[in-house]
Amino acid sequence: MAANKTRELVLILDFGSQYGQLIARRVRELNVFCQVVRHDLSAARIKELNPKGLILSGGPASVYEPTAPRCDPGILDLGIPVLGICYGMQLTSQILGAQVKQASAREFGRAVCQVNDASGLFAGVPNEITVWMSHGDQVQAGTGDFIPLASTHSCPMAAVKHKTKPVYGLQFHPEVSHTPQGTSILRNFLLSVCGCQGLWEIGSFLEETVQGLRQQIGSNRVICGLSGGVDSSVAAALLLRAVGKQVACIFVDNGLLRQGEADMVRKTFRDNFHADLHFVDAADRFLTALAGVTDPQEKRKIIGHVFIDVFKDESRHIADAKFLAQGTLYPDVIESGGSPDGPAVTIKTHHNVGGLPAELGFQLVEPLKELFKDEVRRLGAELGLPENTIWRHPFPGPGLAVRCLGEITRPRLEVLRKADMILLEELKKNGWYKKTSQAFAVLLPVQSVGVMGDGRTYENVAAIRAVQTDDFMTADWSRLPYELLATISTRIINEVKGVNRVVYDISSKPPATIEWE
Repeated sequence: MAANKTRELVLILDFGSQYGQLIARRVRELNVFCQVVRHDLSAARIKELNPKGLILSGGPASVYEPTAPRCDPGILDLGIPVLGICYGMQLTSQILGAQVKQASAREFGRAVCQVNDASGLFAGVPNEITVWMSHGDQVQAGTGDFIPLASTHSCPMAAVKHKTKPVYGLQFHPEVSHTPQGTSILRNFLLSVCGCQGLWEIGSFLEETVQGLRQQIGSNRVICGLSGGVDSSVAAALLLRAVGKQVACIFVDNGLLRQGEADMVRKTFRDNFHADLHFVDAADRFLTALAGVTDPQEKRKIIGHVFIDVFKDESRHIADAKFLAQGTLYPDVIESGGSPDGPAVTIKTHHNVGGLPAELGFQLVEPLKELFKDEVRRLGAELGLPENTIWRHPFPGPGLAVRCLGEITRPRLEVLRKADMILLEELKKNGWYKKTSQAFAVLLPVQSVGVMGDGRTYENVAAIRAVQTDDFMTADWSRLPYELLATISTRIINEVKGVNRVVYDISSKPPATIEWE
């Protein structure tokens, strides 16, 4: 991550909080650009990056444990405003001389907080607010040079400010929706304390990125892999805006797509954007390789290998291509350890086309790697993508292969597509599509007895899944109205030959995952 002289920057030091990315999204929503970085980033490096402010996240550790993660104490001497949240507050307080001990009463969930100082961090905030607590330790009152700004029944130091340094702390989480005044508190920190002007806007990002892509790509050709999803579609539209006819889009129909997906991609990019679209019908190739395979990991491996072979074959028809573009997003970069200043722990890898860039001699272009999903949707609107593309729910790389449990055959895929289409139609018709983050049907490798007319049936079971989430790391099942569920079930059973039972998945993540395989 290089310093950008024309952009306000706030750094979020990550101590392992489940809400780390949510903090970043809240800051971005206040039009301030931010990056999530390692908790132990040196004071020298932070000074070089020249941020307007620092936010230290929460985390699962206790600051008095020998192995607890620490920041460079020197960051508190840089004169840069600091906001510690939960663990971040406890750590900065401890470094600056306060004591942190196990609380006599833990606080988890909502709490009533009394604001003692209605200025600075709490300017314009009511004297009594509801906050979301999640802590078993707390800063001890009367220790260190800290002034209490707010308190709860069992936590006298629910918010603090250092007497001489621009260091603030919140024992509660302002980034979660359960703290209704959290956005106001973060706004006060960013604008009043840090002096940010709120210059981060998608429109300015678009202009800046288009110029950067033109410089990076020059007169060379660039290949963009299109999946039909939001990320790859926005990446393609952005590249087309930047370098036009130099872009070649490759779309591989693997036979595992949703209903009408291939036609939608053709219409959007060939008809509307007049892109050089290379459409590859490889359904037979994929389905032949998957014949008889039921293990989900084996499915993924086969699909990945076949995709690479198909993509390589098609890319050889595009002369003078030097770059390969991917729709990598900022959460992908964070989780894969893809940034030199970012969190060091690799949770998962994100390379949409495996080792293709190096294998084929391409240079990688990732124009969306600084953006969150909601920002990508706004960018798509700026670029003129149709709404049904921008608001598409996420779709797994292996496609319907991981929603068609058990053996994959053309007839089973057709049953799944029809059930999935009915689910999405009803969600859109009843205003629930945008209220859910992801919704889909799953065809189970289970048959059940039923009765249709006067006859006995023994047919497939379809499950439907709908979840709501901010970050896709955790998710809760959507409370769809019973009447809507009844309509969806009736339509699927009546209209999809081969299904006689529909079930609704009411599992949250964790412990379940969003996808079934």
